[in-house]
Amino acid sequence: MANYFTDNPELAFHLDHPLMKRVVELKERNFADKEEYADAPVDYEDALENYKRVLDITGDIAANILEPNSEEVDQEGPHLVDGRMIYASKTYENLDATRKAGLWGLSMPRRYGGLNMPITPYSMASELVAAADAGFQNIWSLQDCIETLFEFGSEEQRKKYIPRVCAGETMSMDLTEPDAGSDLQRVMLKATYDEENQCWRLNGVKRFITNGDSDIHLVLARSESGTHDGRGLSMFIYDKREGGVTVRHIENKLGIHGSPTCELVYKNAKAELCGSTRLGLIKYVMALMNGARLGIAAQSVGVSQAAYNEGLAYAKDRKQFDKAIINFPAVYDMLARMKAKLDAGRSILYQTARYVDIYKALEDISSERKLTPEERQELKKYTRLADAFTPLAKGMNSEYANQNAYDAIQIHGGSGFIMEYKSQRLYRDARIFSIYEGTTQLQVVAAIRYITNGTYLSIIDEMLGEAVAEDLKPLQERVKKLVELYRQAVDYVKETGCQEAQDFLARRLYEMTAEILMSLLILNDATRAPQLFTKSANVYVRMAEADVVAHYTYIKSFIAEDLVNFRAQAQTAE
Repeated sequence: MANYFTDNPELAFHLDHPLMKRVVELKERNFADKEEYADAPVDYEDALENYKRVLDITGDIAANILEPNSEEVDQEGPHLVDGRMIYASKTYENLDATRKAGLWGLSMPRRYGGLNMPITPYSMASELVAAADAGFQNIWSLQDCIETLFEFGSEEQRKKYIPRVCAGETMSMDLTEPDAGSDLQRVMLKATYDEENQCWRLNGVKRFITNGDSDIHLVLARSESGTHDGRGLSMFIYDKREGGVTVRHIENKLGIHGSPTCELVYKNAKAELCGSTRLGLIKYVMALMNGARLGIAAQSVGVSQAAYNEGLAYAKDRKQFDKAIINFPAVYDMLARMKAKLDAGRSILYQTARYVDIYKALEDISSERKLTPEERQELKKYTRLADAFTPLAKGMNSEYANQNAYDAIQIHGGSGFIMEYKSQRLYRDARIFSIYEGTTQLQVVAAIRYITNGTYLSIIDEMLGEAVAEDLKPLQERVKKLVELYRQAVDYVKETGCQEAQDFLARRLYEMTAEILMSLLILNDATRAPQLFTKSANVYVRMAEADVVAHYTYIKSFIAEDLVNFRAQAQTAE
């Protein structure tokens, strides 16, 4: 039987990364739970084995239940009945299988019924689910909204809601409104305090809410009357059991059909304040979105893997001119690029996840005791790294998923355009990844300050000092030359002194940054596991070289008049 975890040894490689020892040490608090919980690990090796067992179960369910159900789910989709969302029939089978396997609340502490898994193996599970069905991954992975409730909710709220999610109840984050898409400061869903019943009441409309008829919602609402910016917004917990919310519409989407996208109407719905008022957008949504963006990066890698698998299998089987098409340079070039993007994208995903694990664990520890000076420095370091890497992991992997799904169809030729083949569904599903939870353009905005303030350059310089295998040194030298071009490009853009010019060129700097970092990561991976990554390292560095040189040439030839020309052309098009 297929198993998406054991079939992909790259996942076990990333799970065994040296930084995982620190992740596990912090997450397990030196394995204190072993005295109270029979399933708690006793040491680092035992913890890794626990994670691998969970991933093995996830890989089995993904390959043998979720994937076989995916076509029917895609065709049926969710239904709207009397103001309620009804999942596609096979989605209920998926929910039942994952609940019985205990694959809910994975990252939550054992005292609430969770498995206390770090974000890194949880992200791997998310990748496996996405490789089987990206739509179901949306429903399943929204369980990580509970991280925000765990971090900012009261202990009473933790005890009330976290065990329910660990038992398999679903979640959603209700942020977007008809007039507030990426600009969440415009959210106007009204929250008023009901003095008589000692609770909050929510009134208004939310739109484009993934899994919008879930059991437990985190809701961004305006609690401060008369305000019109982010400072008047707070975060609330809405429990479906309380009533007061109906589904007005389910969107008819291009892809991810199994994932319901709902328009919700709140009518005097009872809710609980999560954390403090006025911090809903400024603090809590930012934390929520960072976790969601890592989830989309994992989803993107899962679909990239599925697209590569489909393209590879078809290329081996399909014959033209009496030979398998995988032997044609035009085809094996596409496959080699797909695999290189997959491996490099996966590398930055799990590097980011490890950074997030360390800073999140230290933040959690800081609520229990005072951190040592060394721990405070560690927290500062990994918070900065996580903030810098998250927009790269989300943006680049979502773009790579789109590219790989496109190439999978191209390898299939005319068959790829036929609905009976899986590639078309992967292509439709992937298209949303570079849009939701922050478009690629917004990831560029999130990353640009780390480009201009030298954060990425300092990380790159540090990584260039790492030893690589002897046969990879020529590739490392090529990357060093790219870094010099990158350094010059960054300086050139900064020296323009024009904010509009910096915004115009930001996407090119962003891609240069990401491709250089991923080149260095894949070289490190190939040094540690040459049998897995040497081929991808050779292909990826050459791809990055072509892109970085092209971006450098464009940037260095840029003049202020270019802005005028592009603006004029855009206005003419209007």
